[in-house]
Amino acid sequence: MKHYRHLFFDLDNTLWDFETNSYDALESAFQQLGLYEKLTSFDDYFKIYYRINHHLWELYRNRDITKAKLIVKRFEDSLQEYGLPQPGKGEKINEAYLSQMPLKTQLIEGAREVLEALHKKYKLHIITNGFREVQHKKLVNSQLENFFHKVFISEVIGTPKPSREIFEHALKSSNARKQESLMIGDSWEADIKGAMEFGIDQVFLSDDFTDYVPQVKEKPNTHEIENKKGDSFQLTNGQTSTYFIHHLSELVNILM
Repeated sequence: MKHYRHLFFDLDNTLWDFETNSYDALESAFQQLGLYEKLTSFDDYFKIYYRINHHLWELYRNRDITKAKLIVKRFEDSLQEYGLPQPGKGEKINEAYLSQMPLKTQLIEGAREVLEALHKKYKLHIITNGFREVQHKKLVNSQLENFFHKVFISEVIGTPKPSREIFEHALKSSNARKQESLMIGDSWEADIKGAMEFGIDQVFLSDDFTDYVPQVKEKPNTHEIENKKGDSFQLTNGQTSTYFIHHLSELVNILM
């Protein structure tokens, strides 16, 4: 194994449990705005919202949509599809949602213990595609901020993962060299492919895709892998990530 000195972590769904916290935050926001009782099933609505929000974030990451459009469309489009149209209310709903997000502090299982172990030996940093008004607050409220030397937020840097520019900025600002840097994340496109194409090693955290590693290694010409949920990721020139892990706790076994 290479001698790493700098570990760059994604935040949402790598350390901070975005799926759980976003559900709870949106539920709280809808209760605050009087929308919750108008829904027959919040679970059914959230499934629609999750799908639409995921798609809009892909567009945002590829710079095909602005933040201003994303934060409005994700609520207005999902409520329209659900059957409870709220034209012109998207920005207000977004404000309530983002005000609730940093208050939710559920972490990915083992996150705190892993950071406790690793920060004694490595310099830890965050590279996240989240919005500036909530990402720092998430770290503070979750009591994670003291583990990290640097926090890089795409909106502040001016470019999201997987762009080369954000990785270049992060390494330069951290005085880190490529050969001593490792990116850890749950998004193949943003975290793994971005780091791979920039030229640093990666750890892909996924409880779905990792079942397919033997298949990928045996068939290096495979270009697409599908997980249990029907999501897929594109391989880059047939490459897999440097490391695959099912659970965050496995990172300690690799690095300690």
